[in-house]
Amino acid sequence: MSSEEVAVVNGLRMHYLRSGSGPGLVLLHGWPQTSHCWRKVMPELARTHTVIAPDLRGYGRTDKPRDGYDKRTMAADVAALVESLGFESVSVVGHDRGARVAHRWGLDRPAQIDRLALLDIVPTREMWRRMDVGIAAGYWHWLFHLQPDLPERLAGADVAGYLGYFFERWTVNRHGLEPEAIDEYVRAFSAPGALRAGFDDYRAAFPHDSEHDDADAAAGRKLTMPVLLLWGSAGLPARLPMLEIWREYAEDVTAAEIAECGHFVAEERPEATVRHLREFLAA
Repeated sequence: MSSEEVAVVNGLRMHYLRSGSGPGLVLLHGWPQTSHCWRKVMPELARTHTVIAPDLRGYGRTDKPRDGYDKRTMAADVAALVESLGFESVSVVGHDRGARVAHRWGLDRPAQIDRLALLDIVPTREMWRRMDVGIAAGYWHWLFHLQPDLPERLAGADVAGYLGYFFERWTVNRHGLEPEAIDEYVRAFSAPGALRAGFDDYRAAFPHDSEHDDADAAAGRKLTMPVLLLWGSAGLPARLPMLEIWREYAEDVTAAEIAECGHFVAEERPEATVRHLREFLAA
């Protein structure tokens, strides 16, 4: 059973779930979700690790300030949380936006991350570089969320309808996303400031995230810790050369595709996700 806790780190109150004992393992959720997305894998992972699953800046029950949504700051938030809990280094699993935070964390503070698993993403910089009709059709929301004010106005009129669009289309027959989970995400993004904060996560792409990513690429900096890639067979990453792409960004990469799975890997196929993660963490 996980406990719900709050820490004051990097100038904000960060809500997180904690379970188990042993080496530290941090789970970082994506959009449009919260730490609730780890509910099916956290108990198994907590058998061997102290599992820490925060709500990222602007998400869930964590504060929603007006700034700080560049991945460098969001990674610093989680790094400060880990330090406050007494861990010198941890393993990290990130999904979606949380994987982008984890990627930046691994570049900025490589000594703090022992092993890094990234779920269903291509590097942000590579997504913009490869943007074509096919990627734009699948990731149109990236472009929409960049716009000032308009996403809040339109999505705010029907939060359940907007989020439900993604939960339906990004899954295989909505497997793994039970109505109660969807209700929890709709509740979270109906809170004051929540939609705006989630969109600001995307808006931070320019100029902040892109400048940081381009600087690392120009300097030849890559992730140095072992990296595991997992993606669903029905998602957009499955149509891209994932290993080829990520070997430009990380020195030690292994990968696996999860069959009959969409974007929400840990919820749609929790058993397969746990199996791959346990093998990777024990290596």
